[in-house]
Amino acid sequence: MRKIDSVCIVGAGAIGSLFAGHLGALTPTGVLTRRSSHARELNEHGLRVSGKSDLHVRVRASTDPAELGEPDLVILATKATAVEESAATLRGHFPGAAVLLVQNGLGCEEVVRRFGDWPLISGVTFMSGVRHSDTHVEYELDTSTWMGPWAEHGADYGFVCAVAELINASGLKAEAYEDLLPHQWSKLIFNSAVNSISAMADLPHVRSFAARDGIADLGHLVFAMMDEGRRIAAARGVALADDPWEMNVRAVSRGQTGNEEYGHVTSMLDDVRHRRLTEVDWITGAIVREAAKAGVAAPYHETLYRLVKALESGWQRPRAPAH
Repeated sequence: MRKIDSVCIVGAGAIGSLFAGHLGALTPTGVLTRRSSHARELNEHGLRVSGKSDLHVRVRASTDPAELGEPDLVILATKATAVEESAATLRGHFPGAAVLLVQNGLGCEEVVRRFGDWPLISGVTFMSGVRHSDTHVEYELDTSTWMGPWAEHGADYGFVCAVAELINASGLKAEAYEDLLPHQWSKLIFNSAVNSISAMADLPHVRSFAARDGIADLGHLVFAMMDEGRRIAAARGVALADDPWEMNVRAVSRGQTGNEEYGHVTSMLDDVRHRRLTEVDWITGAIVREAAKAGVAAPYHETLYRLVKALESGWQRPRAPAH
């Protein structure tokens, strides 16, 4: 089995910092940042992880891939909206590496493939954290990262298992699968409903997402959207590994959404609150596209997708002066 002697993390947001902080305690770890000031802070002060872990590690950070050696594994941990720019930066670098992608949604592998011949590992992660500064991340939700060889140009499954073993040894959690699609789709459907509804309602992921007692309860919409997602997956020949509705119920009933009082602020809701472009094209939009391929109606997904896109477009319009 191929040995992993060094790692490079691309993107040092909350997820990337969690990978860098934990893996940096085990093996030489580089971090490719977008800002030179971010790289400088990491090089001078190291990276601190608090919360469910207590770590302070040294990493090598740079905005230039050429300064980060030749890693065996690259973890692309940016949001889906930044994958194309990040992959373009990596073009011509790290020829001996495999690349693990941990974005929400579907389709990022095809984007990365346009910029290099790296063997790809598809991944979905359920862990979460809070990035307090360039050098401090809080480990909040200690659930697994699932991974498997990308079907079209994937890394060897034995190497994927070695990646999972390394991540587990670091104190994070990972599971390797020969076929990731059933797991990828389970989270895709979960994310599509929870993220897009959260973004439109300005509501973190809280218990009301699973409530279906009264006619006005939000859980009815969440359930209907997830049920639609299940039908689309079946039409595309994907047997889900887990039921998205049960994933939702477990998350809100076991305190797995962060602070019990305030709930977990979903990534799409956080983007909307800061008026950033969301990952809706890769999540809800991906299911809309898959439904069209299968010839299956997707009214819930189409509606939420268009509403989020309309919300984004509204930020670009000039506002009429107040009278």
